Amino acid sequence: MKIRRIAGVASAFALTATLIACAPAEDTGGGETTQPTESSEATKEPVELLIWDTGILARDLVDNDPYSPEAPSFLHQMAVEYMEANPHVTITIEQQGGDISANAAAFQAAAIAGTGPDIRVQYAGGPTTSFADFFIDLEPYMTEEMLTNMGGWYVNRAGFAEDGALLGMPYGAGNMFVVFQNADVLTEAGIDPSVPPATWEELVANSEQVAANTDKDGFYTGNLEGYPGAWFITAMVGGELGPTAFTDMYSGKYPVDHPAMLKAYEAFAAWGKSPGNNADAAQANAGGGTFYEGNAAYYLVGSWENNYMLELFGADGPVTSFFIPVLEGAAFPTVGAGGPEITLSISNASENIEEAVEFFKFLAQPENQDRFVEIYQTQGSNHVAGDPSKIQNPRLKEQYEQLATSAGLTFAFDSVMPQATIDLFYRVNSGVFAGTITPADAVAQLKASYEQETAQ
Repeated sequence: MKIRRIAGVASAFALTATLIACAPAEDTGGGETTQPTESSEATKEPVELLIWDTGILARDLVDNDPYSPEAPSFLHQMAVEYMEANPHVTITIEQQGGDISANAAAFQAAAIAGTGPDIRVQYAGGPTTSFADFFIDLEPYMTEEMLTNMGGWYVNRAGFAEDGALLGMPYGAGNMFVVFQNADVLTEAGIDPSVPPATWEELVANSEQVAANTDKDGFYTGNLEGYPGAWFITAMVGGELGPTAFTDMYSGKYPVDHPAMLKAYEAFAAWGKSPGNNADAAQANAGGGTFYEGNAAYYLVGSWENNYMLELFGADGPVTSFFIPVLEGAAFPTVGAGGPEITLSISNASENIEEAVEFFKFLAQPENQDRFVEIYQTQGSNHVAGDPSKIQNPRLKEQYEQLATSAGLTFAFDSVMPQATIDLFYRVNSGVFAGTITPADAVAQLKASYEQETAQ
């Protein structure tokens, strides 16, 4: 079979997974499955599925042949197994680099021209729904079992409406925005690390105590690009309005300038002035800085850093994590922030829709979703039959323990809104934190951008 060889995306983590034999099954229509026979395969016309991926499911965690039996990339493992069981199919995976805007423009141009991939892998929510004109509605093709037992479908519905076209299949339970804490630094400052702060105000007070009582930073924050602001605003507004805060905002239930947004930005501006931060927090790039060095008590980021934390500090080291605590008196005090991250969609220009759907059904098998968890250790399965024993990273385990007792995860502002509004969101986050934009002005700008983009 023809396989296109591609360059792997480098990563700091050298993790591999054992290839488990698992052939895809054909649906007989009655809920039972049968393996394809050699004779049935011989009668099938050759099909090539082209997948465009930006290093989301096809990223390589070590530098070797992505199509080898020890393939570190989850999507390559799945492609190899599917092709072995379906010899009439060739799957070509093209990784397109990490520039989200350039990738989006390339896909849009190809889709308008009627070319491009059969399958596209992109981020869930707005980055999927913004291409509603170019993706098929998956709902008629998905099985009832998939729709019932896999979570996260709602984030890919056109307009985030209950009856909107289903523009993509979510994969994985998604990332969680968290605070990593260093127990050694907290203990040095006279703070008990076994009791996580119950509110944001308490967390900031702890950080200021660290800065006052030690030579270390309370927080390490790099907010030049506005990314920590994105995680913060999502958490705080979620605490006020609940897990569907921003999908409700997009659909018009809440205005973008809701008082909860202003309240969150006022708290964000106050955090920017706090002496608990590293001195260059407003000018520093996103990253762990002094926290990575063991010289900061707290680091606000996401579960995608779980493996690096394990590498830096070990399973039994001083670093643990907890959800970003929300503002005192919030209506949803236990809510987390984050949610579905990965989506697979089928282009309406594809000439191989039926085969693409069969590959989706193969990926959706619970044992294959478990393999995704096993390989990456940054999020769990979004299938109700997911095997929790596949979660081995101790940080991911503790995050899922907290998720089990939470009010759910607030799907992020920058996963929902139009791309131009998202770009503005990062800029105003940077400005509010640095004190160059007022909270009221930030909220007004975001409202104006949303209204302009959705009116087009």
